[in-house]
Amino acid sequence: MPRQFTYRGHSVDELRSMSMDEFIKLLPSRQRRSLVKGLTNDQRTLMEHVRRARKENGGKPAAVKTHCRDMIVIPEMLGLTLQLHSGKEFVAIEIKPEMVGHYIGEFAITNQKVVHGTPGIGASRSSMYVPLK
Repeated sequence: MPRQFTYRGHSVDELRSMSMDEFIKLLPSRQRRSLVKGLTNDQRTLMEHVRRARKENGGKPAAVKTHCRDMIVIPEMLGLTLQLHSGKEFVAIEIKPEMVGHYIGEFAITNQKVVHGTPGIGASRSSMYVPLK
């Protein structure tokens, strides 16, 4: 029997049936303070798009594109695919139960490993002595 995911002792079904106020009480302090202050305009717009995507496509909701990286994953988003902007491109993120309580920006990395090419002719003083092929 596979282990069922729980968040602070509550199953996914219980989390979905909770009111927002009850759910906020379960969150860590940083996330709780952020949500108690209220949603920003970007976050409110994102939630409207999430609700619209869920209502229109009952089975598999369409992906929602967003730049809002500071939204906290709430149970209402579970099962949704978000296209989150990483600063350069949109990264597809499938919202899973393990992500509840985290910021969505944590799941789309914004920096990449720097890979430098080989130096060209005249790139530095030392390259004067590199033999040409």
